[in-house]
Amino acid sequence: MKKYALIAVCWAVAVFTGGCGYTFSSLGHPQINSVAIAPVTNETLTYNAASVLRNQLCERFMVDSHLKLTNKSKADCIVYARVIQVKMIDEDYESIARNDDDFIPSEWRMMVAVQYSVIIPGRAKPLISNRSVVGETTILNDPDLEIVKRNGLKQALNEAAKKIVAEFSENW
Repeated sequence: MKKYALIAVCWAVAVFTGGCGYTFSSLGHPQINSVAIAPVTNETLTYNAASVLRNQLCERFMVDSHLKLTNKSKADCIVYARVIQVKMIDEDYESIARNDDDFIPSEWRMMVAVQYSVIIPGRAKPLISNRSVVGETTILNDPDLEIVKRNGLKQALNEAAKKIVAEFSENW
């Protein structure tokens, strides 16, 4: 039994020290080490969408951890984003027994559209030109529809932020 364990250890050492030059690292741009998030613009009537998206972007970049999140003066690149559309669509209906024409949505779909670009300070051409992502989530009906909207907006913007960070860090 010890013989097989020794062989396995030797094999593991050989695999990790030798090989064909493969390395474990980020898929991001090799010259970009830090990122800043510019203030987000909200082009909708939805309250607080810009600040929620900016917070979600900061959180997603910190979770991704391939780039250091810093301020605009020290960053290698800056992400600019705009919330361009927010929709709340009723998905599922519950008929009320007294009248089939009345309904109460029991499930909602929150959809947000975000446009973003990435620039490197001092360069005229953007690193990533205007791109759009859509974040969606499904939320259930609650007695307080404003809380449902707020939570759905946060979840949908989190999905959009995940897509932005994934497209940015895996773009190369």
